[in-house]
Amino acid sequence: MPIFLNTTDADFEAGFATFLTTKREDSPDVDAIVADIIADVRARGDAAVIELTAKFDRLELTPQTLAFTPKEIEAECAKVSDEDRAALELAADRIRAYHARQVPEDASWQDDTGATLGWRWGPVSAAGLYVPGGLASYPSSVLMNAIPAKVAGVERLAIAVPTPDGICNPLVLLAARIAGVDEI
Repeated sequence: MPIFLNTTDADFEAGFATFLTTKREDSPDVDAIVADIIADVRARGDAAVIELTAKFDRLELTPQTLAFTPKEIEAECAKVSDEDRAALELAADRIRAYHARQVPEDASWQDDTGATLGWRWGPVSAAGLYVPGGLASYPSSVLMNAIPAKVAGVERLAIAVPTPDGICNPLVLLAARIAGVDEI
């Protein structure tokens, strides 16, 4: 049952405190369903993904239509206003600058026995990200997950984004392009 809180209500503090202490139960039935879905995808790959997409997103796909084509991405990105495009680019620049400062440096030295010690950092070669795309579709999720991966040096980055009833959010696709995502 939803709880509605309003900061202007006299009892807001008490209501919020109650909300914070409300016990949230585990959902073993949900856990089992998710485990079954994961097992199915592991076993049957794209065929399972295609069936699950039809079931949950009401979208019929084929192996050829699992990914967006460059033309489809371009067409969707063209729908984004100049103002929204500028906002995404500004956010991307700021996120990129922030994460560039986090890239660790390698270190190497010799101890008194002559042994070389140290560490070397390196990215994974590929990564996949899930980006919400249904009722909650956030281009910021793309930027805040894909950009750090690219800054770290991940060469191949793919995202999965649901498109319920075949509807995609052009902002999500533009954010993916700005962030350097390789496959959508």
